[in-house]
Amino acid sequence: MESTNDELRELSLLEQIESDPDVNQSALATQLGVAVGTVNWHLKRLIAKGAVKVSRAERKKLRYIITPEGLALRARLAVDYVERSFSVYRRTRQRVKDHVKEIRRAGYTTVHIYGSGDVADICRLTCIEQGIQIVNQTDVPTLYVEGFKVHLRLENKND
Repeated sequence: MESTNDELRELSLLEQIESDPDVNQSALATQLGVAVGTVNWHLKRLIAKGAVKVSRAERKKLRYIITPEGLALRARLAVDYVERSFSVYRRTRQRVKDHVKEIRRAGYTTVHIYGSGDVADICRLTCIEQGIQIVNQTDVPTLYVEGFKVHLRLENKND
């Protein structure tokens, strides 16, 4: 079974090759932020799957061609990526809504969000939607964003 990172890299490779069949492995590695060896490994896998064919464009230059199987694979990988992304979005929103209930039960109407990135943005939007004001104070409940996890720390008003 392929890892999510491998699938995402293969999706990115297929998209890059589709947009520029004359792209070289070094440029692909730079665009993906990985080593050339990693690109080479993925390309070999895509070739073995029948998703990509290689032809010589010039003496030392290769041209990558996405096959119909490769187009189908790219479509499946894109759908899988979107489904996983929406799943993370829905789970994060529900987790934050549950934390908002705890925040309200504790008598607060404000929250501090510690962290950045997409998950923190989901936290902000969900809090705003739920009528919870986001502040930069640390003496109020804090939502800690660590990767895909969101933890709540409640402070007592009297502390």
